[in-house]
Amino acid sequence: MEKEPDFMKRIVITGPESTGKTALTKALANYFNGEMVPELAREYLNTHGLDYTVKDVESIAKLQFEAIQQARYTSNDWLFCDTDLLVIKIWMEYKYGDCPLWIDAALAKQAPTFSLLCDIDLPWEEDPMREHPNERKTLFHLYETYLIRMNRPYAVVSGSGQDRVDAAIGILKKEFKG
Repeated sequence: MEKEPDFMKRIVITGPESTGKTALTKALANYFNGEMVPELAREYLNTHGLDYTVKDVESIAKLQFEAIQQARYTSNDWLFCDTDLLVIKIWMEYKYGDCPLWIDAALAKQAPTFSLLCDIDLPWEEDPMREHPNERKTLFHLYETYLIRMNRPYAVVSGSGQDRVDAAIGILKKEFKG
């Protein structure tokens, strides 16, 4: 594989369930003419069923990690990731009380240039794959705590619809001077 371009901006859109990560990722990739790595958990669970195990979550983590790795070498100067291994780490720890060490190591290896943490100010949208409608505040604080602990540059993005997209665009333009 070629060396990853030094100029690439890897932006991870992260946060609890039902906070608009996918819609925001798509809008940002479109606006900045970047590549998007989708969240692969939904596709995996649609194929394998919602009655998942730790082994399934590890499989999802491997798929997500590989998808981001591949895109890092094929995208232009903007890469937008609809979640990353931080989501998997929090999912594993919150649901099972532990996370495999390889996920921590892989998470360190895939450090994004910047993260956008989606606020919980959007209404909960019911979905059979979503599990924690009443725990979003707790989960949001977990995400923020990990971003701080890992010394990752991030900003919280709030608002709904186009206001949320515009806020994220403004954050990224300010962060990357243009």
